Amino acid sequence: MRKIRTYGDPILKQKALPVVEIDQKIIDFGDILIDTMLEHDGAGLAATQIGKKIRMMALSIPFPSKNRPPTGFSPGEMLLIPRMPMVFVNPEILGSSQFMSLKEEGCLSVPKIYGPVSRPVSVVFKAQILDGEIIECECGGLLARAIQHEIDHLDGIVFVDRLSDEELEKIRPELEKIKSGNPGGK
Repeated sequence: MRKIRTYGDPILKQKALPVVEIDQKIIDFGDILIDTMLEHDGAGLAATQIGKKIRMMALSIPFPSKNRPPTGFSPGEMLLIPRMPMVFVNPEILGSSQFMSLKEEGCLSVPKIYGPVSRPVSVVFKAQILDGEIIECECGGLLARAIQHEIDHLDGIVFVDRLSDEELEKIRPELEKIKSGNPGGK
């Protein structure tokens, strides 16, 4: 498990580099990504959030209750959510819906702060998984939002960068506390 880098850490503003080869070091790092994400109760974690500037991310989107089968799930949700937690290598968004959704987001790198972020409701997602399989599918729901959020991290964007000026002003004091290494105002 690794320490999660928080708002103000320069690595969170840097663009991650592609993974050239999935070797044992990458596979082992995938385990670290998953363990760290789960230890912090995250739905996703990008490599940059734990100090590694490579294009890898982990996701763990919960599947609906076994007593209630999923309805209206996208092909990607049906394919990927039952297999989670998963690590994705060199993830990319090939296309996105023109329809947008404004929802509250939070982030392990910006602890205890939430804000409304507008994102496309679905994306066409492509990535490689650690066994070498290439995944390409349309994803909707929380999965689509999490994919966009984590790929943003790999591109040096934190969710607060996507807030409106008005929303950003509301949380600016808390962001400054995190940035100064003093989350929670202690």
